Amino acid sequence: MKRLAPLFLFLAFACGRTETPAPPAPVRTEAPTGNAERGKELVAQYGCNVCHIIPEIPGPRGSLGPSLAGVASRPLISGGKVENNPSNMARFIENPASLNPQSSMPPMMVPAGDAQDIAAYLFTLK
Repeated sequence: MKRLAPLFLFLAFACGRTETPAPPAPVRTEAPTGNAERGKELVAQYGCNVCHIIPEIPGPRGSLGPSLAGVASRPLISGGKVENNPSNMARFIENPASLNPQSSMPPMMVPAGDAQDIAAYLFTLK
């Protein structure tokens, strides 16, 4: 029994050990630079809803891509590979492969200004 005492002490301390909590996610301070109203129109114009479910956009409600409901609240985009902020969102819309070469999102040939406006709209979806 005396040989087991060190083992019991070790287990008691190990079981009572608490893990250090993970640091909180960084707070995004970057504000979208585009025009959200125009971005909403562009989402419909480019047919983004053919592949994605997008609140407030009439027409098809696709399921090939992820739902964009609440996309502004997600910490990561592009299959969980890229920090979600307005700059990255616009860059991904403009050229998905630039941030994730394995992305299934096709290149839509969206000009930079339109991508910024679309990103601004998507950042209203919390």
